[in-house]
Amino acid sequence: MHDIDLILTLAGGLSAALVFGAITQRMRLSPIVGYLLAGIVVGPHTPGYEADASLAREMAELGVVLLLFGVGLHFRIDELLAVRGIALPGAIVTCSVATVLGTLAGMALGWDWPASLVFGGSVSVASTVVMLRVLTDNRALHTRPGHIAVGWLVVEDLITVVGLVVLPSLFSGGETSAEGVGIALGMAALRIVGLLAVVVLAGGRIIPWILGTVAETGSRELFTLAVLVIPLGIAVGAASVFGVSMALGAFLAGMVVGRSEFGLRAASEALPMRDAFAVLFFVSVGMLFDPSTLLQSPAAIATALFIVLLLKPAVAFFVMRFRGQPLTVALPVAAALAQIGEFSFILTNLGLQLGVVPGEVLEVLVATAIVTITLSPLLSRLAIRVVTGPAHRLPTEVRPEEESAPSQTPSSHRTIVVGYGPVGQTVTELLLDNQIDPTVIELNLDTVRRLLAFGVRAVYGDASRPEVLSRAGIARAEHLVLTSGTSSVDEEIIRCAKQLNPHVRILVRTHFTRQLKRLQQAGADDAFSAEGEVAMAFTVRILEQLGASPEQVDRERDRVAATFRAG
Repeated sequence: MHDIDLILTLAGGLSAALVFGAITQRMRLSPIVGYLLAGIVVGPHTPGYEADASLAREMAELGVVLLLFGVGLHFRIDELLAVRGIALPGAIVTCSVATVLGTLAGMALGWDWPASLVFGGSVSVASTVVMLRVLTDNRALHTRPGHIAVGWLVVEDLITVVGLVVLPSLFSGGETSAEGVGIALGMAALRIVGLLAVVVLAGGRIIPWILGTVAETGSRELFTLAVLVIPLGIAVGAASVFGVSMALGAFLAGMVVGRSEFGLRAASEALPMRDAFAVLFFVSVGMLFDPSTLLQSPAAIATALFIVLLLKPAVAFFVMRFRGQPLTVALPVAAALAQIGEFSFILTNLGLQLGVVPGEVLEVLVATAIVTITLSPLLSRLAIRVVTGPAHRLPTEVRPEEESAPSQTPSSHRTIVVGYGPVGQTVTELLLDNQIDPTVIELNLDTVRRLLAFGVRAVYGDASRPEVLSRAGIARAEHLVLTSGTSSVDEEIIRCAKQLNPHVRILVRTHFTRQLKRLQQAGADDAFSAEGEVAMAFTVRILEQLGASPEQVDRERDRVAATFRAG
């Protein structure tokens, strides 16, 4: 019976998430709003089908681990240092002000101080998922405001991770005096240092060695399995051995993997799993929401909305202006912070598990999240319109591919070559001979290392993943050359590349003529089949041996090309 409940919960929850996520996406809202609404629909507080909320929460724990692993994968010390003079004090000041005021507001609403503290912390942190989506949609991710916002997010994420570690130490033992708080914080610090030493120092060698050994097998399934096992294993070890949250263990595992040469591929392999289980997390949160809260707790919801939509952005705006940032930077960043999301729910769920937070707090936060996530894209677009005028685009755009390219002057002609077999090697050498610096995407790690050693741009990863294409510079590429001849994979790469850059010209190779039409329908501009090229070579050689004139050879070559070539 348990198995049936599990399948029904998965099917019902994910199906509702698909429907409502698609609807909110069509409305140009964050799909997170749709997932929360899906949870409300299949939850116990609305009529109709009722999923098993406890099972959904158990499965959502995996989503939390993978979510924090993803945050660690994308955490970059250099990105934070580049904007540390603004993001570090700004995030600390705004989180502190919002937490203090949220705590005071919670106590004024009748909650005790532990519940009020969790409430204050939850309304102080923005959603990584929502902010990155808003910045990307507004083409602002690689601008000065985008870099500051991302650095701001990193600091907020770190503050939240510390909160996830400290809360169990504060409230699990029941001692909440000043002395007990000090002891709890000290013990938490020792456990964090111990975990850091094991994961960062020892894991810095062991984890890359494991991934390298698995990558050498050439099995994509095994690599994906390794990417899943590593954060889960470290998360469980962090909880069972060091007594800290699984979320921190997963975050540290992501940091270690992200610093290695496998970081990009690990991120692309983990993304589908993370997204699937993260959806369950938001659905499980929505299941806990009782719509009657809107009538029972209007003051609490209004207070949360005031802090998230007005107070925190205002504090962020004044901090940035005080630090000398112009209006064109301060206003878009402040507007992007006006929402809450996944970390707010993770923090509140931990408070529920510790028994210090009433269910009303989570319901208030769900209502707040639905409103703020819905308004976030609208507020960001309005802020950009105010500071940039009708162009709706922020200045000082930074090229995303510069992050991974070697320190050399990029060519004015940007070409990406997927695969470095005999065909890819020939194409790459031809481009280099003509003073065009290509970027090679390759799944053979030794090949990537060799190319980088010779000063050739190279990215290790699966080209069918958007993150890998973006890192290779697809947004500004003029040509994309697919050399493997693997038709099914190439179709996915073509579709993904055209979504990221509709103007890129794609050349693709395939083994069989019958596959040309499908590749062309997927978006290939020029498609070549091995069968056609062999037939053409045979035709030319036979005609030359028969003494045909150059004009006859050219005419027959064109005729064969029309038969065996698309594009």
